[in-house]
Amino acid sequence: QVQLVESGGGLVQPGGSLRLSCAASGFTFNTYHMNWYRQAPGKQRELVASISSGGATNYVDFVKGRFTISRDNAKNTVYLQMNSLTPDDTAVYYCNARHRFSTTTYWGQGTQVIVSS
Repeated sequence: QVQLVESGGGLVQPGGSLRLSCAASGFTFNTYHMNWYRQAPGKQRELVASISSGGATNYVDFVKGRFTISRDNAKNTVYLQMNSLTPDDTAVYYCNARHRFSTTTYWGQGTQVIVSS
């Protein structure tokens, strides 16, 4: 049974930091590219950061320099370190896994991040 379980969301003040985790199970983690998406109220889901099965990372412009994606293949876990958070970062953050050679894709249930004073 495939599972992607996000954790680490919550309420944080502007300028603060959070670290999201996504624990994967039920598939061969190191053969999947891992991604973090987010969806703000009334908006479409958007890609935030990606890390390939080989460890290469990519970020969308609005998080560059603030967010860091990483993975621990021994723990089947991907992380998103988020610094200098602003209210615009408020969203539900989703973990996504995409097989490196196919279209097989899995999604987590999401974790809420609220940035507010």
